[in-house]
Amino acid sequence: MLIDTLLLSKQLPNLQYSSTQERFDETWEAPLATLLGLGRAAGADFIEFFLERVNYISSLAEDDTITSITPRLSTGAGVRVFLGKADCYVTTNDLSFTGLKSALEKALGIMGLQLPAPNAFVPEINLELLRDYATKRGKDGWLPLCSSIREMGEVLLDGTAKLQKTASHIQSRRATYFRDWQEVLVAASDGTFARDIRLTQSVGFNLLCADGANRTSIAERAGNTSDPNFLRSWNYHESAEHISESAGKMLYADYVESGNYPIVMANHFGGVIFHEACGHLLETTQIERNTTPFIDKKGEKIAHESLTAWDEGRSENAFGTIDMDDEGMPAQRTLLIEKGVLKNFLADRAGSVRTGHPRTGSGRRQGFTFAAASRMRNTYIATGEYSVDDVFASVEKGIYCKKMGGGSVGATGQFNFGVDEAYLIENGKVTKPLKGATLIGEAKEIMNKISMCSQDLSLAPGFCGSVSGSIYTTVGQPHIKVDSITVGGR
Repeated sequence: MLIDTLLLSKQLPNLQYSSTQERFDETWEAPLATLLGLGRAAGADFIEFFLERVNYISSLAEDDTITSITPRLSTGAGVRVFLGKADCYVTTNDLSFTGLKSALEKALGIMGLQLPAPNAFVPEINLELLRDYATKRGKDGWLPLCSSIREMGEVLLDGTAKLQKTASHIQSRRATYFRDWQEVLVAASDGTFARDIRLTQSVGFNLLCADGANRTSIAERAGNTSDPNFLRSWNYHESAEHISESAGKMLYADYVESGNYPIVMANHFGGVIFHEACGHLLETTQIERNTTPFIDKKGEKIAHESLTAWDEGRSENAFGTIDMDDEGMPAQRTLLIEKGVLKNFLADRAGSVRTGHPRTGSGRRQGFTFAAASRMRNTYIATGEYSVDDVFASVEKGIYCKKMGGGSVGATGQFNFGVDEAYLIENGKVTKPLKGATLIGEAKEIMNKISMCSQDLSLAPGFCGSVSGSIYTTVGQPHIKVDSITVGGR
């Protein structure tokens, strides 16, 4: 009886499947289950298919003109084959049964495997009932509800016009927006069969002001997942006023003097330093490369006891929120550090296989052209026990880092970050503005100097580049005090 339910390898070229081409639904179960069974019959330990459709558009307004509208449509798939702790990844734009089978055959060949002989039995993999997060959560109708190209242009031009009214000594005004719609389907030989739709949007300003030798550049950005009306609800009036006020203060600010200072780092995007200098060191990709100082520190104290940190995919509408990761695992919350003690690493499937750390729903990728890797989602320092006033009052002379800029991080956690908006703290009070500040340090040292965390946790959108491409993430923290850090200046 069992043999009657199996295919012979020689029957595969004549199989006919009628998968729905305009969406990923239950009709994809039969061909993918057959291909997964073929891979297992060839000797692979594990096989995963990742299918994707993307509808993306971005728009740029410079001063009073729309200078760029960039659409992108793509469809494709990737197949990953594991044999022991080794794996390979092959992609294709051909989503027919023949095209997917060809990609699988190439991946098997790379691993030294070959398709079974003509008379070999090929069992179908028993996939779970489709876990369809898109249909369950009403996401199928999102795309038509998003702003039109005309709306995008009108909002961005209204925004740059508002900047013209609120800022002075303007050299350039820019407003940018993008909408990224993605449908994904994951099918794997462990029975995983899951579908989702993601809608990620971001909009923001960049303002450059100059007066003689005085110059300043300030940016501000908002981001969202899951809301087709996001652009329509963007308060560009408020954003323009914030960025114009910051630019006005920084334009004539004094340059900071280099030295070691206690600093207060603002909430919201201030969390980018934890993301870059520590978060990446807690991904299993770093353990595999032996490039993290925390490789054998699980269960040990790696930070000040005031610090607790999380990575999760569940905060409503946050930029890194996902219902499932790109390996089909449901989103969850992962406690990274608790009162200074390292509790968990972030692991994808490959990272779990190679390091032994359990998967955390952190397998993420830019798109089908990348294999998934352990990546952050919404990563932040948790709320502490102090008020914001308490944090400032603890500093006799230091620097308030209100708005962070760009920076760089070395492989093992050395970092430097520019501060776009900074102020002197004197006797617990914020006084004059400062510019030209750069924070310089090393993750394993700075983590033990974060001695105070306030109660005003706030999250901010960010973009993270790593081995599996550029993905959307959230950074965040409350106001924090760093007891001492090197500040570069003049």
